[in-house]
Amino acid sequence: MSSSKNGASELRRRGRVRLALLAAFFALPVAAGWLIWWFDLAPGNPGNYGTLLAPRPVTLPAAGGLKGKWVLVQFDGGACDAGCERKLYIMRQVRRAQGREMPRVARLWLVTDAVTPRAQLLAAIEGTVLAPAPAGAVFPAEGSVTDHIYLVDPLGNLMMRFPRDPDPTRVIKDLQRLLRASSFG
Repeated sequence: MSSSKNGASELRRRGRVRLALLAAFFALPVAAGWLIWWFDLAPGNPGNYGTLLAPRPVTLPAAGGLKGKWVLVQFDGGACDAGCERKLYIMRQVRRAQGREMPRVARLWLVTDAVTPRAQLLAAIEGTVLAPAPAGAVFPAEGSVTDHIYLVDPLGNLMMRFPRDPDPTRVIKDLQRLLRASSFG
């Protein structure tokens, strides 16, 4: 009688092992899909939101402590319409979202005309470096140079351009990846 109980329990154990292996077999594709989505490993997905540009040196103003930092750059007139204010807000929020890496990121507004920005706006964007746009600055654009936010690396090379009306969450993700991968700036 004890041998039949041992045989039955052995069969039950084998059945459970087979069931567990079968469940793992069907759960594996779901788990792999989740990992690909979570770590952004999909084939053909470049992983970046901004447009990578061929690195080219750019001259940034000496003032404002921009040297050796990742710099978010925008071009706009001093009157600063709603689109300009939105870009300034996005640049501020992208920098703040970097947490402890925030000191590695700076913001630069290159003013394209002789209009002085409003005092209220300047107070809202405290910490943003203002400078006149350099004559002959070559920043590639789809449309106008005022449509984009640009990213300059700590060595002073223009390297990325974000689209008109960018998605702040995706800009934050791009910058986080760069800061994580970069040991300088």
